[in-house]
Amino acid sequence: MTPMTQPPSDRALVLFSGGQDSSVCLAWALDRYGHVETVGFDYGQRHAVELAQRRVLRARLAREFPAWAGRLGEDHVLEMRGFGAIAETAMTSERAFEVTARGLPSTFVPGRNLVFLAYAAALADRRALRVLVGGMCETDFSGYPDCRRDTLDMQMTALNLGMDQDFVLETPLMRLTKAQTWGLSQALGGEALVELIVEDSHTCYRGERGTRRPWGYGCDDCPACALRRRGWEAWTAEGRPALSP
Repeated sequence: MTPMTQPPSDRALVLFSGGQDSSVCLAWALDRYGHVETVGFDYGQRHAVELAQRRVLRARLAREFPAWAGRLGEDHVLEMRGFGAIAETAMTSERAFEVTARGLPSTFVPGRNLVFLAYAAALADRRALRVLVGGMCETDFSGYPDCRRDTLDMQMTALNLGMDQDFVLETPLMRLTKAQTWGLSQALGGEALVELIVEDSHTCYRGERGTRRPWGYGCDDCPACALRRRGWEAWTAEGRPALSP
């Protein structure tokens, strides 16, 4: 079957930032669905280098994992700089990484995942993609309220009602720690996938890619780097166990 004639249940759209979590989610989707497209969002993020790394990761996945190459479909990048300008957080402007008076990290972009899902669903509607895949997690994260499963379930209910659709949102990392996320990458693609994610995914909020650390590139100081490093250290301390997909 050609991609557009595959059943919708076998067609997925991955919210793919180029970071560790979304890269593991892309591999997870390629392991399960016959046709997988990706979407990224340019919202004026300080670490815009992640947008460039998306292309690198997709190319390496197709080259190094032939079984997945035929399943990897089109990539889409949606411009959302107006939304990023409204947010005015440490994610989109030169501000300190700190906890705000609301008790939330200064990197929290209000409603970001909700807006991402609305854009992704609109794209999925036009591309006949029934399954959305996101790297949201409420186990080992930065405290963002729009990463919680109940928030996402409510959003999907609204989107399905508003678009007269039956989209399904898969969040394979929702209950995993960062150490378990590394273990999932090992289970999905072995050492080759672990090395690809270490080398080419980008998580650092400062956009630092000058120093290669055991867990990848980054400043080793921002909240994203701290989570990634701690997860790597915990996983390696456990003997790098694979986690069943």
